[in-house]
Amino acid sequence: MSSFRSSRSFGGGVATVATWIGGLLMFAPVAWMVLTSLKTEQQAVSDPPTLFFIPTFAHYVDAFANGFLASAWNSVVAAGVSTIIVILLAVPAAYALAIRPVQKWRDVLFFFISTKMMPVAAGIVPLYLIAKDLDLLNTRLVLVILYVSMNLPLAIWMTRSFMTEVPPELLEAARLDGASRSREMVTIILPLIRPGLASTALLCFIFAWNEYFLAVNFTTTVATLPIFLQKFLSFGKLYTAQVAAVATLVNIPVVAAGWLVQKSLVRGLTFGAVK
Repeated sequence: MSSFRSSRSFGGGVATVATWIGGLLMFAPVAWMVLTSLKTEQQAVSDPPTLFFIPTFAHYVDAFANGFLASAWNSVVAAGVSTIIVILLAVPAAYALAIRPVQKWRDVLFFFISTKMMPVAAGIVPLYLIAKDLDLLNTRLVLVILYVSMNLPLAIWMTRSFMTEVPPELLEAARLDGASRSREMVTIILPLIRPGLASTALLCFIFAWNEYFLAVNFTTTVATLPIFLQKFLSFGKLYTAQVAAVATLVNIPVVAAGWLVQKSLVRGLTFGAVK
């Protein structure tokens, strides 16, 4: 028994060490990016790398002086509004596919996910022409519409998977008490799947926040942060530290959002994993 316990504790220690090593390896590029943003351009590209230096925040000041806040606001509006709309549309759609399924619900689910199979580049021309005819080019509204269509299939699939884990006994009891469909969804289902909705919303927000291809083709002056980052990428000048500073600023909101909802995110991603 003692040998079993010792081998078990040894195995747990090895797993802990391996987890810490993996975590540090994944965090290393982020830490290097932050450190690079605090260097001068010469220090950022020096070989061997400069490990000891006096930090400078000049690149962050330059980022704000070159319109970072305007691009950040465009990203907040496009990603935030589109995520809210996606959740508002995904919840009733998932309810109709999970709790009280519509006819041929499997075909409907396949249709939703099939829209993710087509490359974005294949539909860029007709989408561009439609946006041009509707006078939506170079507006935040066109980004909101595109991001909703981009994230809605994923949100429906995720939300439906969370709803299928709701105990049917609770729903049957609510129906026996005369609860309507809207009350059943608002008072019973939504509180139970709230962690799942939080994880779904966060993923949709991250996808919209980091999206580049649609934004660069449908907007010019209304630039989001990925486009703002691109203007510092030059083959003729040293912008390594400046790019690292802007990339750090771009990642702060996503990291902060993930930290604030980390409990709900973990619960949502593992919802229904253990019966």
